[in-house]
Amino acid sequence: MERINKLKEFLQASPTDCFLQHALALEYIKLGDDEQAKALFEEIVNREPGYVGTYYHLAKLLERNNLTEQAIKVYDRGMEEAKKAGDRHAYGELKGALEELTF
Repeated sequence: MERINKLKEFLQASPTDCFLQHALALEYIKLGDDEQAKALFEEIVNREPGYVGTYYHLAKLLERNNLTEQAIKVYDRGMEEAKKAGDRHAYGELKGALEELTF
């Protein structure tokens, strides 16, 4: 909880900081609070679609919650954004995770 409280404190000063929101979402996942994590991840990808690292974690969360079709859409969107950004590493990770899910 200490890390969560610290991240929330930082977010008060920078409420739209994607890095801080992403870190907070990961902390919520550790606590098993997928709903809070999902809300933060979705806020990030809707506000900053180029923040590519979030797509993988959001899609994995959706997979864990048996929301396969939604996860596929997130992987696809993430791959598009990674391609736009020229981020081959992220593109490869997203593509690999998508293929693992669909094959």
